[in-house]
Amino acid sequence: QVQVAESVGGLVQAGGSLRLSCAASGTSFNINGVGWYSQATGKQRELVARIISVRNPNYADSVKGRFTISRDDAKNTVYLQMNSLKPEDTAVYYCNLKVLILANMKTYSYWGQGTQVTVSS
Repeated sequence: QVQVAESVGGLVQAGGSLRLSCAASGTSFNINGVGWYSQATGKQRELVARIISVRNPNYADSVKGRFTISRDDAKNTVYLQMNSLKPEDTAVYYCNLKVLILANMKTYSYWGQGTQVTVSS
């Protein structure tokens, strides 16, 4: 079994910064793809940033140059550094991990619990 836990988001003023983290725990697994998604009120969940197995990050156009996704494999943790935040970044942010379970060599998708990020103008 793998558990995924996100850090707490928060309230930040426009132009400010926030770093989210997402940590996986358990036994006998490897993390392949990692990603962050956002869901604003009344909208569908959408991709913010991701790193696929070749470690080449992809970003939504709206966050390019402001957000950075990274991973620390030794800690089984993925981060989302958010700079120059805007009110339109306000949303619940979810991490998504593609986890390879070594016991059966199957890959599963795990979601974090979601964390609220609110950017005030």
